[in-house]
Amino acid sequence: MKAVILLSGGLDSSTVLYQAQADGCECYTISFDYQQRHRRELQSAEAIARCAGVKEHQRVSFDLRQWGGSALTDDGMNLPEHRSLDEMSQNIPITYVPARNTIFLSFGLSYAEAIAAQRVYVGVNALDYSGYPDCRPDYIQAMQKVFELGTKQGREGQVIEIVTPLIDLKKTAIIELGNQLGVPWEQTWSCYAGGDVACGSCDSCQLRLAAFAELGLQDPLPYAVN
Repeated sequence: MKAVILLSGGLDSSTVLYQAQADGCECYTISFDYQQRHRRELQSAEAIARCAGVKEHQRVSFDLRQWGGSALTDDGMNLPEHRSLDEMSQNIPITYVPARNTIFLSFGLSYAEAIAAQRVYVGVNALDYSGYPDCRPDYIQAMQKVFELGTKQGREGQVIEIVTPLIDLKKTAIIELGNQLGVPWEQTWSCYAGGDVACGSCDSCQLRLAAFAELGLQDPLPYAVN
């Protein structure tokens, strides 16, 4: 079975790739250079794809800085820092990139249909996350309908399935799963800040560090602040 995996190079998407392989899929990965502040993640995506020995890795480039709307695409907006997990879940933060997962899934769908894949894997999570609207089950259900109605494969009864193995897992459970699957955490990247060393202060770093700490594990990445 062929599968396309949306691979950012982060903790979640890397675990999803290794899960797809464990599911018996022939894996094709796709990453996105949208001129994000944290383009450093693309190096990790390529490293993870190499480590996993995927069939093919694609990088799609486009520029979302043209209209901004997010702290990840507008350097004039400050990243939230040192927020508690409760604070992160209260409102949709300024690190939300307008319609990002819709864009990503559309590219993933096009790639999947072009290679006659049966699945698209995405590492969305509805528990330990920053409140993004496009990481929730109702959104995925709606996009699944788009996959069915908007493609030749779907109309001919061969619907490409969106697979979300992490959607109901806490970050600690994701790390435990990744450990079982052999994900090389030292190759991954989660930081939003855009430096060469993970900041340790942004929401993404905070979520990651808190989960490793809760499990009594050492995150192998170096951090500017820990």
